[in-house]
Amino acid sequence: MADRSQSESGLVLFSERLTNSAAFGVLFREGMDLVEQTAAYLDGDGRSEAKALERSVSLTYATESMRLTTRLMQLASWLLLHRAVKEGEMTLTQANREKTKVKLTAADPGPADMVAKLPPQLQLLIARSMDLQTRVRRLDTTIHAPAPDRSSIGNPLVPQLNRLKAAFEQ
Repeated sequence: MADRSQSESGLVLFSERLTNSAAFGVLFREGMDLVEQTAAYLDGDGRSEAKALERSVSLTYATESMRLTTRLMQLASWLLLHRAVKEGEMTLTQANREKTKVKLTAADPGPADMVAKLPPQLQLLIARSMDLQTRVRRLDTTIHAPAPDRSSIGNPLVPQLNRLKAAFEQ
């Protein structure tokens, strides 16, 4: 009986359904929008803002924009992988194997005092990407948490049934 799959035992794990939730849809859209906005900024206003910076801040700009794009590429990869689960293109188990290639801890920003010298738009994009990364990490932990061992729990109604039985036997 312990060898039965969760679908055979009637158990539905919340983590398996999370990618179908409205919350995941919102997170996915927000992540993809942030990728597009960042690309537009770095290819447009960001270029002219970078040219106007003093040399030391210009180096920080280059470093932080690279960290930002790396972070967003990793987050977009994670989001696309889990959208594939939602669309039925892969299973959660397959996604779990593939997600090992995605680094959700990569490319944290440098020292706050240096980031503070960057153009406000770049600072905002960095902050938004860090917020998105925190939310994706939290969701990743929830989705990919090991399934609880249901065999040790047994039937959750047995304790209540035993109490009822004991009460009526008195």
